[in-house]
Amino acid sequence: MATAQRTEKNQWNNMIAGGMAGSVAVLFLHPFDVIKTRLQVQDGAALAVPQYKNALDAARNVVAQEGWKSLYKGLTPALIGSGVSWAAYFAIYEAVKAWHCRWQQRDRLSPVWNMASAAQAGAMVCLLTNPIWLVKTRLQLQRLPLTSAAAGAVGAAAGAAGRRIVPYNGFLDAMIRIGREEGLRGYYKGLGPSLVLQTTHGAVQFAVYDELKYVASRFGRSSDEADRQLGSGELSLFAASSKLTASVTTYPSQVVRSRLQQRMDDGRTLVYNSASQVVRVTWQREGLRGFYKGLGPALLRVMPQSAVTLLAYEHILRLLDAASSESAAPSASPAPTAPAAPQSGSNQAAPAAPTAPAAPATAQ
Repeated sequence: MATAQRTEKNQWNNMIAGGMAGSVAVLFLHPFDVIKTRLQVQDGAALAVPQYKNALDAARNVVAQEGWKSLYKGLTPALIGSGVSWAAYFAIYEAVKAWHCRWQQRDRLSPVWNMASAAQAGAMVCLLTNPIWLVKTRLQLQRLPLTSAAAGAVGAAAGAAGRRIVPYNGFLDAMIRIGREEGLRGYYKGLGPSLVLQTTHGAVQFAVYDELKYVASRFGRSSDEADRQLGSGELSLFAASSKLTASVTTYPSQVVRSRLQQRMDDGRTLVYNSASQVVRVTWQREGLRGFYKGLGPALLRVMPQSAVTLLAYEHILRLLDAASSESAAPSASPAPTAPAAPQSGSNQAAPAAPTAPAAPATAQ
């Protein structure tokens, strides 16, 4: 009973630490996400979407035309989505790993099973958070009133489709209107590439992260010696390295998702109906380069974000585990503080993210 209570408490600690850590990273790095999203949807088929030359040009134009606050468009759903994604992902990932360890009667999972655990957690979180990330994408792409010439062109295209463009008035308004105008199906646009992104990104990132952390903690130690507690610098380096590997590998899925999730009533001359159509048209019009638009600001965001999030997670989790151990000391004998992460034998649970996803996003 005491062991079960400790396991449940550790899972709650994983969830709380994950949610807090994800939100901290979003606050610092959201502008990079806005620039990345705007570059991702530049396919040359939308009258209402400016054609930025590069990330620096995009940032300069966004600030000049819409004000610096526009760099924080979509912040509310980003914070909500990140908190929910990280909290759920950490908790589910650790629970799944613990279950696999018990089922296999092993103290540590192999890289393949770590990837499988991360993929399972990613799929569950993706189903939960796709509506939030959809709203974030649309708010980030939503601009201030266009110039008269551009507005006339967009208005003509929208009028031809029998629609009137009405901007969303924040997160709640977007959630309500998407449901009313597009139905339940509208909330899950881009779900296919999101599932691919969540499962593969998390699997690659945290298999690499777990292995780096395990090897470093066991380096130069015999099987009878306890794991070495890793420092902040090492954890940050491992987090950034694993995130870089996963981000470059899975980035095309992000581009496909963003193009599917953008509003299709903004004067576009090309409307995407499926992920396969996005892939086919992008390849025909832009080639391989089209699948990596916005990669620069994406890496500038996700690498420090991963380092900040995982570093915050590790330290918050240690504090929570220490508090849990102190409160349990009078009634229970000391026990390992992180049974959900048996590969390390310490408080350093091996987290996973969306995203994200994501998120991410998270893998986002």
